[in-house]
Amino acid sequence: MKNFKKYLLLPAIALAFVSCSDDDVPVANNVTLEFNNTFQGETIVLGDAASTEATTNTSAEGQIHHFSELKYVISNIRLIKENGTEIPYNVNNLDKGATVVDQSKAETLKYVLNAIPTDDYNQIIFGLGVKTSLNDLDQVSFPEFYAATGENDTEMHWEWGTGYRFTKIEGFYDTDNKALSFHSGSTLEGTKDDESTYVPGFDAYREITLVFPAMAKVGERSPKIVIEADFDYLLSGKTNTILLDDKNATPSAHTSVSMSQYVDNIGGDGSSDSTGMFSISHVEN
Repeated sequence: MKNFKKYLLLPAIALAFVSCSDDDVPVANNVTLEFNNTFQGETIVLGDAASTEATTNTSAEGQIHHFSELKYVISNIRLIKENGTEIPYNVNNLDKGATVVDQSKAETLKYVLNAIPTDDYNQIIFGLGVKTSLNDLDQVSFPEFYAATGENDTEMHWEWGTGYRFTKIEGFYDTDNKALSFHSGSTLEGTKDDESTYVPGFDAYREITLVFPAMAKVGERSPKIVIEADFDYLLSGKTNTILLDDKNATPSAHTSVSMSQYVDNIGGDGSSDSTGMFSISHVEN
């Protein structure tokens, strides 16, 4: 009888340990997105025209170039569970769910997603830029994001329109360091200074979909997902190979056609390419 009681108790004890273990797992935890901006795997160092420290790159067309400023907006973030379920992260709130990645400010290269539900995740989707429904410089609804994109020389507001800049790159190209200046953002068409005539023009917003090389396990752990943005793609993308000249190297020379070539390179063309310049370097659990 004693032996019978002993064996009867074993499953109950095992169950107690399992239950206790499950109770200790938090229902949510943080996930950190870390952005590494590179030229073909080498982390970018910014510099002025005369800099000897700036990271240089040579395009497929043989043009040497480097950057003095590098900024872009990430928003509309969704983590994808192993079973395919999407977990949106403040996708309609730019104050809580969008950020400006600025290569000159180390603190902006890590973005923490708070209170992600406990589960295993194998993909991430995010926007490069701001989706059309939120792209209207709404200072009242999103004062923190509005300030972050305009203060301290961030200058991610269009001067002539009502939306945000999505990407802002300044730099130099060729051995004589001619000015390279690329600004992307969705455009408006219509009569200048007459907002009643404005209609959407070129849509520069792109959604990026990336598959993790290993599962991000949220719960007892707070994983870090390291995302590489390879700016070699700016001129040498999957879609377009760009040769810089006085017709396409600065915003004053940009047309929606030339801007779309850069955007499709770094953000994908929206159909056959959904990764652009982005990839997952690794996942740390």
